[in-house]
Amino acid sequence: MRILIAEDEVATAKALKLLLEKSKFSVDIVHTGTDAWDYVKEGAYEVVVLDIMMPGLSGLEVLERMRKEGFKTPVLMLTAKSEIEDRVAGLDAGADDYLSKPFATSELIARVKALGRRSENYTDSLKTAGDLTLDSNRYEMRAGDKSASLTNKEFQLMELFVTHPGFVFSTEHLMDKIWGLESNSDIDVVWTHIGFVRKKLKSIDSKAEIKTIRGAGYSLEVSK
Repeated sequence: MRILIAEDEVATAKALKLLLEKSKFSVDIVHTGTDAWDYVKEGAYEVVVLDIMMPGLSGLEVLERMRKEGFKTPVLMLTAKSEIEDRVAGLDAGADDYLSKPFATSELIARVKALGRRSENYTDSLKTAGDLTLDSNRYEMRAGDKSASLTNKEFQLMELFVTHPGFVFSTEHLMDKIWGLESNSDIDVVWTHIGFVRKKLKSIDSKAEIKTIRGAGYSLEVSK
């Protein structure tokens, strides 16, 4: 399940990302309302978590744009505990749920899961491409009777590839989507993880192959 978190407090956003990734979610984070709107337009998210107060566009303004443009993605609003007006305004603008700060992390996860199941972008835990099956419950990929466990970053890579077989992803795009623009990791981490995943594909004898497209990036090729 892909989640977008828009939270202007960088430390809070990073903590939520780590928390949700441990619960098997793929998470993008942004810190301004303007970036949140750009990400919503580009990505198919099952749930969007919006803080009310953000630079650029406020969470409410992002939500209003989403609904005006026909985005039906479930939205969870994060509000200050004392601001009842914000909760009412958010629900009136089309929010599906709200959570007051500070909140219990277990409650956040439960609410995100519940909203995700209602999303029009919600997909089954199993995704397939050719002879390859990606299981988001077990965090593994399978081909025939063989399987290989994946780390969180490996799983996010394979989720992009399996969901878009044949599409060429640039190294920069993969770095942005999986490690984030503010990551301290060197961009070489992308091809390092590509190497790990390639070895695991070979270990399960999958016919799917991650091809290097010279000067462009990487693409998952599957047999017809």
